[in-house]
Amino acid sequence: MPDVRPSWAQRMAEERVAREWSQLDAVRVLIAHLPPDAEIVEQDLLRQWKRWEAGEVEPKKYKTQIAKTFGTTTGAFFPERGRRDGRAEILKVSGMDTVDIIARLRQSDVDQATLDALRITADRLACEYAYMPADQLLIEGKAWLARVVGLQHQRVSLSQHRELIALAGQLSLLVGCVEYDSGRPRDAEATRQAALLLGAEAGEAAVQGWAHEMRAWFALTRGDYRGVIAAAEAGLAVASNESVAAQLYAQKAKAWARLGDRQQTEVALDQGRLLLERLPYPENIDNHFVVDPAKFDFYRMDAYRKVGEDRLAEQLANEVVRAGTDFDGTERAPMRIAEARVTLGVVAARQGDLDTALTYGERALQGDRRSLPSLAMVASDLGQALQSRFGQTGEAVEFVRHLKELRGGQ
Repeated sequence: MPDVRPSWAQRMAEERVAREWSQLDAVRVLIAHLPPDAEIVEQDLLRQWKRWEAGEVEPKKYKTQIAKTFGTTTGAFFPERGRRDGRAEILKVSGMDTVDIIARLRQSDVDQATLDALRITADRLACEYAYMPADQLLIEGKAWLARVVGLQHQRVSLSQHRELIALAGQLSLLVGCVEYDSGRPRDAEATRQAALLLGAEAGEAAVQGWAHEMRAWFALTRGDYRGVIAAAEAGLAVASNESVAAQLYAQKAKAWARLGDRQQTEVALDQGRLLLERLPYPENIDNHFVVDPAKFDFYRMDAYRKVGEDRLAEQLANEVVRAGTDFDGTERAPMRIAEARVTLGVVAARQGDLDTALTYGERALQGDRRSLPSLAMVASDLGQALQSRFGQTGEAVEFVRHLKELRGGQ
């Protein structure tokens, strides 16, 4: 029978089992995260825990402490899901569709309604990053970037000029990400540098932070782990209170995990978790440049796979797939899901299950929307696990060959 419990109830049980805790063990860890003066009876809380895991009642009072018990964020464990229709939002706010916006851009003056429509268009494109075909998104992103840049030569106020610069920076970030996904690192680096300059000119800390995060991402996929840490520190210096800081901490954690420093990995992950707990829940979690709390599980999955915590990595990979899939089976986060499947493949390979490892690996590589550098980097872990566990087995050799072709095509 299908599990009809709420997702948070299923996760409570899965997280506990992944750590090989009894329910009483979990309750004792939870108590350690409660205020010292909390009047708690262990057996009463254990009875509550059993009801929570059964999905009978939602743990409203203890959500943050439960998330902390398992090393994640409240928003990731108890998500507030919802998806906006970007095009519908443009019409709702400004009364304009794309044709209307472009017509207004040809006028000599720019009014606030046009700027609002442009802002929501940039937001809509950032939301479509996860699933729109890269070539299509690149064409559209560059077109809107050119239109926004062209407006700077029209009659605009100082505040409007600043807003246009900020919009150009946001669109440059998007274009640079898609260029890198598509195997065009030189173009992506040039666009990233342009975004950094635009962010500085507009005084937009978030844009600058994301430009540094892109540098960290590029360095990670090249294997330059010290470069990742340096880029993340540069980003934190200008955007420590923005949501991008959580992703900068995550990039540090990924680098430290690959350098074999478990302690620094955990420190960076905890810094990211604490930041996300302080920030309000984002209004639009589909925007690529908004760090939604559920993405924190994606970061932890990568780090735990690298440090060999297979049970936790497997549990988190399953959670990433579940969180990124709608009830009708539509994958809202195909690139995250692809990397989660690679993680499941790595765990299967390490456990000696070749067929399952290959099935997960092949599924991960078949997606239409993917980031070639990131996927190739993560999939190389699967290739190493297959070579280590299965040596010259025909199927393993063929998959590793496929991976080399993937990396060579970047």
